[in-house]
Amino acid sequence: MDDELNETHITLGGHVELHKYKYLYFFIMFTVYILIIWCNCTIICLIWIHKNLHEPMYIFIAALLLNSVLFSTNIYPKLLIDFLSEKQIISYSACLFQFHIFYSLGGSEFLLLTAMSYDRYVSICKPLQYPTIMTRRTVSIVLVLAWLLPACSVAVPALLSADMKLCNLTLNGIFCNNSIYSLHCVSSKARSLFGVVDLMIAALFPLLFILFTYTRIIIVSYQSCKKVRKKAAQTCLPHLLVLISFSSLCAFDVSVVRLGSHFSKTVHLIMTLQVILYNPLFNPIIYGLKMKEISKHLKRLFCQARVI
Repeated sequence: MDDELNETHITLGGHVELHKYKYLYFFIMFTVYILIIWCNCTIICLIWIHKNLHEPMYIFIAALLLNSVLFSTNIYPKLLIDFLSEKQIISYSACLFQFHIFYSLGGSEFLLLTAMSYDRYVSICKPLQYPTIMTRRTVSIVLVLAWLLPACSVAVPALLSADMKLCNLTLNGIFCNNSIYSLHCVSSKARSLFGVVDLMIAALFPLLFILFTYTRIIIVSYQSCKKVRKKAAQTCLPHLLVLISFSSLCAFDVSVVRLGSHFSKTVHLIMTLQVILYNPLFNPIIYGLKMKEISKHLKRLFCQARVI
């Protein structure tokens, strides 16, 4: 009986008035997904094509934008299919996989933002040592670890959840996040422990390190000349805006899961959508507008498109 329960499908019960507005939902979310792909991939391609952007700072930006594309692709295709389907269901194994990718890429975003803050710290506070510290080898290792560490750490609670007995087959959401724990008959202390460890590795420690590096940058910039302060403002402000945005959305995700039962279904849906809508669109807009070199190449690209 336990095996049969674990192999059954989960109903995604977070949709609101889907029979009335399914085509509107589909059109809006499809448009958003296309915009996410187009905006992020445009800047990634610009960084790939132009050699003057082959620097650690821009490589990390490209990695962050690629992470946004992967994050969205984990959610949107299934969401779009559900909008047009009679039943919004997902197998338990597929739900665990979506859960794993969702939090793995979320952790990767924090680690990439950490790498970017360290890159700015070395560039501004130790400019003479920058070429020897931020080598191609270092950047490659950091990128691999940024995706590998969260994937491995989130895999543990996902695997522990795979053998849990299910007593509830309706998920209060439109995709699989931490709310899958509400499906289980009993809570797991081991899974909860690994959840805390994951949170510390993927979010708390990186956030503390980012705060440390930017504090040092502010101190050094304040003590330096106007040129250094201008450089710090131009390159660090976009990273800080993205960090604040992503941290807020992570807090939103926790609030939705922990306090979801206290909200109406409509409010719960709106709060859930905040988690997947803004950040993947916000990142390329911020870097496209605020990063001088990227903005310059974007203007040239659009000018050429107008001429054609």
